[in-house]
Amino acid sequence: MTMRIVRPFHALAAIALAVLALAALAAAHTVAEASAASTTVHVTEKEFNIKLSTGSVARPGTVTFDVKNAGKVAHDFRIKGKQTRLIQPGKTASLTVAFKKKARYHYICAVPGHAALGMKGVFTVR
Repeated sequence: MTMRIVRPFHALAAIALAVLALAALAAAHTVAEASAASTTVHVTEKEFNIKLSTGSVARPGTVTFDVKNAGKVAHDFRIKGKQTRLIQPGKTASLTVAFKKKARYHYICAVPGHAALGMKGVFTVR
């Protein structure tokens, strides 16, 4: 009779451990997804170009664009309808954008005439 009590106890303990292990794996996966979905892209602006540290991200999520004006005139940065303030030479600004779907997003310096002189490009969410 003792064996019958011990076996169900071991089975219940094994099930409890399996449930805890699965919960831990699910939590770790969620943390990994959250960090993967939040990215920082470094942007350098000069007369008259914009360089991004990467031109794409692997999945939709939040991207923070850290924009440095390395030029001699004021610039800004616009993507997906959001825009930084006017950035003076030698200064920086940040812009955080939520990308909810895979697509190609055009970015520009919205200072009049700057995009026409080459301050534009495409950022891809894959």
